Amino acid sequence: EVQLVESGGGLVEPGGSLKLSCTASGFTFGHYGMSWVRQAPGKGRELVAAISTGSSKVYYADSVKGRFTISRDNAKNTLSLEMNSLKPEDTAVYYCRIGAYWGQGTQVTVSS
Repeated sequence: EVQLVESGGGLVEPGGSLKLSCTASGFTFGHYGMSWVRQAPGKGRELVAAISTGSSKVYYADSVKGRFTISRDNAKNTLSLEMNSLKPEDTAVYYCRIGAYWGQGTQVTVSS
């Protein structure tokens, strides 16, 4: 059974930083590309960042480019998203995703 468990969300002031983690199990983690997707209140889902199996290829949405960094540790079955210079518009539930499988999400709130 595929399981994805996100952690690291919380409340942070504008300009602050957070690091999200996703721990995966139930499949061969290193064989699949992974991504982070977010959904803000009242809005559709947005692909934030994606990373290839060996980390050689990464993708960032224009809205987060230069502020967010996606990474993975295949030995630990862990996907991470380091978020810096956070803005109120980054407020959303952040999901770890592999194919059709999603985690439960972790809330990120950026507010003063």
